[in-house]
Amino acid sequence: MLFWFVATAILSVRFVFQDPRFDYRLLVVGVLLPDAIDIWFGGARVMHTLLFSVRKRTLPLAIGTFMHLIFDGAFTATKVFWWPFGGASFGDAELPVAQRMGLNVVMEIVGIVLLVVLVRQCGLADPQRRRDFLQTGMLSSVSEEK
Repeated sequence: MLFWFVATAILSVRFVFQDPRFDYRLLVVGVLLPDAIDIWFGGARVMHTLLFSVRKRTLPLAIGTFMHLIFDGAFTATKVFWWPFGGASFGDAELPVAQRMGLNVVMEIVGIVLLVVLVRQCGLADPQRRRDFLQTGMLSSVSEEK
């Protein structure tokens, strides 16, 4: 799962914060980090807990990990989500992405459609706008510049 998390996080944060100086690069890292790390531990572990996201110091990264928990449905695995408050063990908790299987395909397609909307909205088909995004992490709508 890649497109689902990236698209839903960026569009949600743009809608809620409407901050043209927000660094979306860290948001993307944060939203992908929980699965990228917990997969090495064989299932949902510390990265899928509320405690991990709360302890982040860099706001976009923290928001990204929170967005992952929301759009992954991590809150449905109470024992993992509320770790260590729900007990010290993770048990055999699978990554939420591994539990959904077929639904992941639908979610990824939705993610791709949302990213196409974002690319159009922000004019990222233009090479200079893409370079600016990669250098600053900031996104602005094409309509905002007119």
